[in-house]
Amino acid sequence: MLSKPATMLLGLIHKNPLNAYEITKLLGYMNVKWWFNIPDSTVYTTIKNLEKRGLITGTIEKVGNMPDRTVYTLTEKGENEFRETLKKSILQFDYDTTIFSIAAFFIDIFNAEEKKTLLEKRLEILKQNLIGIEKQVNHTWESEVPVTHVANVKRMKDLVNAEISGTTRLLATCDEKEE
Repeated sequence: MLSKPATMLLGLIHKNPLNAYEITKLLGYMNVKWWFNIPDSTVYTTIKNLEKRGLITGTIEKVGNMPDRTVYTLTEKGENEFRETLKKSILQFDYDTTIFSIAAFFIDIFNAEEKKTLLEKRLEILKQNLIGIEKQVNHTWESEVPVTHVANVKRMKDLVNAEISGTTRLLATCDEKEE
């Protein structure tokens, strides 16, 4: 599975071939820093690593009197690994929800049926997680553990409920596009 920065960059390059400078500007324009801050140095390092791994390929372009620039596109290997990372990211639940946020950002890479199936499976995973948390929380348990532990478990329940709400919202977009 790809790292979060690699997934984000492959998603941007997948939509449109870009050079490193354009990627940093696009990330800034999209206000990604508020939910996943990727420093410019990480963008450049990640691009070099993706190129070494054969997931992207660079083409040198000359534009007027400007210095040469390298524009990156996904290779077939990069496309496959990107798609697999998105699938895995949708079908897992982690309290660090950034990887799902990245996957949701690029979910339109999948056709409507595939997207709907993935989101329905995610919703089921989340509901099972919520059931597991709810089984743990009861008056006896709450009286036997520190109040901070109780508060944290309830916070985790809130996070799962938020993910259920967000996933349901994404799932609704599948139905809207089909109508």
